Amino acid sequence: MAQIFHRSTNTLSRVSIYGAVFILCALWYGLYRVEESSWYTEANEVREQPVPFSHRHHTAELGIDCRYCHTSVEKSSFAGLPPTDTCMTCHSHIWVNAPLLEPVRSSLQTDRSLEWTRVNALPEFVYFNHSIHLKKGVGCTTCHGPVGEMSITWRANTLYMGWCLDCHRHPERYVRPREHLFDALYQPPPNQAELGPKLVTEYKVKPVQQITACYTCHR
Repeated sequence: MAQIFHRSTNTLSRVSIYGAVFILCALWYGLYRVEESSWYTEANEVREQPVPFSHRHHTAELGIDCRYCHTSVEKSSFAGLPPTDTCMTCHSHIWVNAPLLEPVRSSLQTDRSLEWTRVNALPEFVYFNHSIHLKKGVGCTTCHGPVGEMSITWRANTLYMGWCLDCHRHPERYVRPREHLFDALYQPPPNQAELGPKLVTEYKVKPVQQITACYTCHR
């Protein structure tokens, strides 16, 4: 019986198979890179706000404690946003007529809250509690990044599950003395390797097997 396909068809078939595998791998890698990029995660991307609030100016330069504005952070799952009255405590005396603060003054006059753009947001299927992290020695900048350097706030991390689990698997790398929880410019000390395990024991951080279990964050 005469040969139907030319011998070169065998070569073309092999090239097509290997090429398809290569293309699929390249496509997977490309999607992975996109998923990790700031374009997708919005990490390190400044978000536009109704008022250009500077954490650097208020925390690092003026020394205002985080809890002055985020009043519920130590006792609630939510850190909370300050009401306009909190802003006007100072700005009824300083920068009174500044144009960039007009939305704040308007909010007070109309009794309508400022509509801030959410910077750090987890999916609804993830449970996160601010107060328990603070009790266990996890400071603000561990998750929110160097807020003391942020003129306009940006998301410092991807907030992916793998990022969270890295801390839950190695809490000794991230816990800090409680007196430094709200230090906007905090840096781990050179002896963190010795200090961390001691603080994990002192603060009674639960075993790694328990804090990495699914039900800890997915309830």
